[in-house]
Amino acid sequence: MGNQSSRISDLLVHALNNLTQGDFIRFKDKLSYSALKGKGNIPRDCLDNANRIDTKNLLMKFYGGEAAVDVTIDVFTQINLRDSAAKLREGKEKGYRKKYKEDVKNKYEVIQNMMYLTTDNVILNRRYPKLIILDDPPRAKEREHEIMAMSRRDKEIKTKQAWSVVTIDTLFTRAKQGQTPQIVVLLGAAGIGKTMTTRKIMCDWAAGELYKKKFDYVFYINCRETNLTEQGSVVDMILKNWPNTNAPVNEILMKPEKLLFIIDGFDELRFSFDQTENLCSDPWEKKPVEIILSSLFRKMILPQSYLLITSRPTALEKLLQCLECSRYAEILGFSEADRKEYFHKFFGNKKQARQALQFVKANDILFTMCFIPIMCWIICTVVKQQLEKGEDLAQTSKSVTGVYMLYISSLVKPLSSNLKQHMQANLRGLCSLAAYGIWKRKILFEEAELKKFGLNQADSFPLSSNKNIFQKDIDCVNAYSFIHLSFQEFFAALFYVLEEDEETLEDSETPKKDVTTLLENYGNSRNYLMLTVRFLFGLLNEEVMQIMEEKFFCKISPKIKPDLLKWVQTNQQKYSSLSNVHQETCRIYNLEEFHCMFEMYEENFVKSALDHVIALTLASNKLTQMDQMAFSFCVKNCHRLESLCISYCTFAFGDHGEDVLPRRQKWLYQIQHWDEPKHSPIYLLCQVLKDPNCKLKKLEFVNCSLTAACCRDLSSVLNTKPTLTEFNLSDNILGNSGIKLLCEGLKHPNCKVQNLGVHCCCITGAACGDLAAVLRTNQSLTELNLNGSPLGDSGVQRLCEGLKHPSCKLQRLWLEGCHLKDTCGRDLAAVLRTKQSLTDLEMCHNYDLRDTAVQQLCEGLKHPNCKLQRLITSQTLTELVLGYNEVGDPGVQLLCEGLKHPNCRLQILDLSFCKLTAACCGDLASALSTNQTLTELNVGGHSLGASGVQRLCEGLKHPNCKLQKLGLWSYDIIADLNAGDSRVMVLCDGMRLLGCDVRNLLLNCFDISKEKHPELYALKKIKPELYIW
Repeated sequence: MGNQSSRISDLLVHALNNLTQGDFIRFKDKLSYSALKGKGNIPRDCLDNANRIDTKNLLMKFYGGEAAVDVTIDVFTQINLRDSAAKLREGKEKGYRKKYKEDVKNKYEVIQNMMYLTTDNVILNRRYPKLIILDDPPRAKEREHEIMAMSRRDKEIKTKQAWSVVTIDTLFTRAKQGQTPQIVVLLGAAGIGKTMTTRKIMCDWAAGELYKKKFDYVFYINCRETNLTEQGSVVDMILKNWPNTNAPVNEILMKPEKLLFIIDGFDELRFSFDQTENLCSDPWEKKPVEIILSSLFRKMILPQSYLLITSRPTALEKLLQCLECSRYAEILGFSEADRKEYFHKFFGNKKQARQALQFVKANDILFTMCFIPIMCWIICTVVKQQLEKGEDLAQTSKSVTGVYMLYISSLVKPLSSNLKQHMQANLRGLCSLAAYGIWKRKILFEEAELKKFGLNQADSFPLSSNKNIFQKDIDCVNAYSFIHLSFQEFFAALFYVLEEDEETLEDSETPKKDVTTLLENYGNSRNYLMLTVRFLFGLLNEEVMQIMEEKFFCKISPKIKPDLLKWVQTNQQKYSSLSNVHQETCRIYNLEEFHCMFEMYEENFVKSALDHVIALTLASNKLTQMDQMAFSFCVKNCHRLESLCISYCTFAFGDHGEDVLPRRQKWLYQIQHWDEPKHSPIYLLCQVLKDPNCKLKKLEFVNCSLTAACCRDLSSVLNTKPTLTEFNLSDNILGNSGIKLLCEGLKHPNCKVQNLGVHCCCITGAACGDLAAVLRTNQSLTELNLNGSPLGDSGVQRLCEGLKHPSCKLQRLWLEGCHLKDTCGRDLAAVLRTKQSLTDLEMCHNYDLRDTAVQQLCEGLKHPNCKLQRLITSQTLTELVLGYNEVGDPGVQLLCEGLKHPNCRLQILDLSFCKLTAACCGDLASALSTNQTLTELNVGGHSLGASGVQRLCEGLKHPNCKLQKLGLWSYDIIADLNAGDSRVMVLCDGMRLLGCDVRNLLLNCFDISKEKHPELYALKKIKPELYIW
């Protein structure tokens, strides 16, 4: 109070000293008689001879500190000293802000230390290392849309899933779209650090280190506590944050653009937020809390204010219905460097920290789990206790459930026999309370609810004495909660698997142990029950069941295991039926069942669950490290798996430490970590694929942002997997260095890959030497796709050296869009003269290909040894695709000479988008009247005109014409179809008289109705076998 009084005294003295003598006299005069909102007046005789200090003292004595400032501002306004009033008001607000910030700093800079047997507090910034936060992760709806529209959207999907790291100080900066977001949604899994991050924001703002100029006030709204409030207003939420009842609410609300509301734990709210009517716009109006929050989210109240909302991703769909425009960010957790930092901060003792870190790093699963802060804390706690007790660290579990069980069991002290039964009863009560809370969407429990389940605040469970499981809530003193929602979910799952106690009384409030209902509700919602179901699987692990019996003297019943097996199999079959492929192909849209099976960590269960699966397809997923562990474990135990196709996925890498450093600091990081083994993002999966029991035949990673770092691991798979015959890495950023590593595996005697796809992998001609070495060595390789690689003529020259080798058995080679120009024709012709195995050569979209190169290629095609079936002028050639090349009318004229040759066996000719005009139609008609093998002709994408179409029809009517499919579509003919285009009329007249058997007419016309296209409709009537499209 002394500091507050002194601050007010200084404010008043400063304001009065800034007045001129005349204004000071006017002020005293007005002060003596003006009506001051019922506060009364200082007697005139007291003011007549008062100087400025005396006047200040009279104001404070007569009105009190805060009111004295308000009265002075009021009088200044009445005598038209508006500048003085504004300055004093600003000074008052600064004082309020300063006092509020001091209170916030004191409240949030200290966190409770959850270490075993201690309730000490620690400074937040000493325990909080930075977390990786990703900007704009794909939302559920977007991900679903990507699955439904995968075709040719690789660039768009890549853009949407691009990971860009942000920090808490840039959350409200201008986004990629050019707008400054007013609402930021911060997503993160359970225990990832959402609440800790919000506390960090509150603390740093109060310390003047964050949003200093952006926000005057930041208010924290705890969603779990909000569940206990029925009605309120935005003002009530502000007052809840204020240290006393004297909050300057009016002043605060005057600048809504300077306010930030942090809504922490949206997923914990019990409200549906379905109601869009009866919202309010008055911050003073009291309404149900659901309406108040919904009005904030929808920008009905204080539309200029800012919101930061944290939530688990599972509740995002519900949140999206309330938000129109917002920024999304996701907390990824600790980087590898951050984990090391956390260990050292946690243990304090360098030797212990190093010993613990060495053990945990040796266990890939445990170290990966540590990217989640709460798991890092639990694992550190368990390891610390094991070290202090001299126990074997190897006993630490491999699953999240197992680690939770170890943590909880480590808190149980040895009990006498008469206390064991008491503990069993309390454990059942705690599990019943947890399940009751999950179904009722409750996180905070009142004392009456505890008593209903046989618990009480003094001794609800032997663990609660050190507040490491169940405690009086920190932010809401009249309620109790589990220390974290994930612990409530753990005990709720335990409720379903504990063996029945004969003395257990059924209560109307106690949920029924109906696992089927639990799984059905989870299947329908896929949200708040997720972790409970995962724990349900994990508790049936043999190791966990043993700990439960030894430590808690309770048995877990395995009788629900068949129900869980049936649930997994049913869901997998559901995905199979959605995929429109063979029943044995399982198309995965999410990895939830895989996570559940990983928690159980029982190989036989997984083998039974996936016994029918021969092919796995995973598309459009952003795989965290935990996702990769779960997926890899299940792939390892999918014993009939022959095909694994992963597309449009990204793989989170274990070490983000280097990625988030400024460029100038990266070199220092690299020097410090030069001797550490570097694993690629797909390391875990590759380790599984190398298992001798894996009989994989087909492996695809398409558009998965793989880099050269992945190729060492992929190469090791090729070394050890002779069953693998089809390998596709298209649309990844492998580069020449990646191909070099890959080729080491392809040259290995164990490698039997027949079909290799590396199109659009950022490789150049420099990599062709390594590929040529593969062609000389690997006698299994028959197909090679290098489309979209800027190899150039020099690259093809190197490649041809390998193609000409006697050991090379290649049959199909794709060189589409490879920047071929002049000399490649000579080298490829040499291959055609010597390589009788090559039957397929694709060279489309090489726009700079010179005529000389084509002529040289044709010389090779005419050689007797050439057995090519797909390219130009060869007796065995049946399909020629020249689309998107500048053939032109002169080129067609020359081509038609070849078509009329008796030895020509061409069946399919594609001349779409080849810059043709009506002038070429006479040549084509002549060829059609002579060639008796051509069945398909595509000249789409050109403006041939009515005269051109008429000439074409002359050829179509000839008895020798065997054409069955004709493509004539063009952009202008589509536009003119509705206007009775003369070309269509000419074509229809010609088609009625055709001697050939044309059955497919491609016009890109989807409505062949009598009203819209009478000519086409009449033609269809005469020739019902004709397919017009």
